[in-house]
Amino acid sequence: MTFLKRYTQARGVKKEMVLIGHITELRKRLLITCLCFFLFLVGSFLYVQDIYDFLVRDLHHKLALLSPTDVIWLYMLLACIVAVACTIPVAAFQLWLFISPALSKHEARTALRYIPALFLLFIGGLAFGYFVVYPMILQFLLSITKGRFEMLFTASYYFQFMLNITLPFAFLFEIPLITMFLTSLRIIQPQLLRKFRKIAYFLLIATAVLITPPDFVSDFIVTIPLLFLYEVSIILSQLVHKKKQRSEETARRNWQKTS
Repeated sequence: MTFLKRYTQARGVKKEMVLIGHITELRKRLLITCLCFFLFLVGSFLYVQDIYDFLVRDLHHKLALLSPTDVIWLYMLLACIVAVACTIPVAAFQLWLFISPALSKHEARTALRYIPALFLLFIGGLAFGYFVVYPMILQFLLSITKGRFEMLFTASYYFQFMLNITLPFAFLFEIPLITMFLTSLRIIQPQLLRKFRKIAYFLLIATAVLITPPDFVSDFIVTIPLLFLYEVSIILSQLVHKKKQRSEETARRNWQKTS
């Protein structure tokens, strides 16, 4: 049964009212998410100087500003990143509220359990990118310019560089959880992940090579966790798939006994 049909039955609305109700419900969830983002943004901005001091604590260079307004842009950027990270659980919960009427009770409970893991994996990916990959790349770049160039760090380019390194890992670390969720909804199956393993490996290795310095050690340090995440995704997908099959088999046997 399609999502739209299940949503219609769950809401108990007429077919011609589905689209209006669908858009209204979506608008409500988006407004709540945006309001929470704004509140987190204000709270983050109040502590933005502490956030800045934490991010540059190991940097032995002072950051330069090209104009007086750059500091506002920089503080807003840092506050936005923190606000986005804090809004992820709220956005995920609002998404769950939006799609839960079209899910069975078991599917709704299962989807709800993914929300804390979604936030933790995002933070874990940020931490891996910031504490492992980013220092390695920064030190490499500083080493090849030492004694040859006068390095001038501007605040905007420095933090853009940092975000370009760390943010991709925050989303890549979500792969196992997304895989489990899509498997539970029967959108993908572990056989499909195995079938495309070589292609996935190639894309992950290419990503690691592109974002790391041109040496084997750096490529290895980043590539291994990414490949590990993909293999974990396959294992978790297989576990979810088998569990769903057992549940359906049990339900079918119970139905046969009662019929």
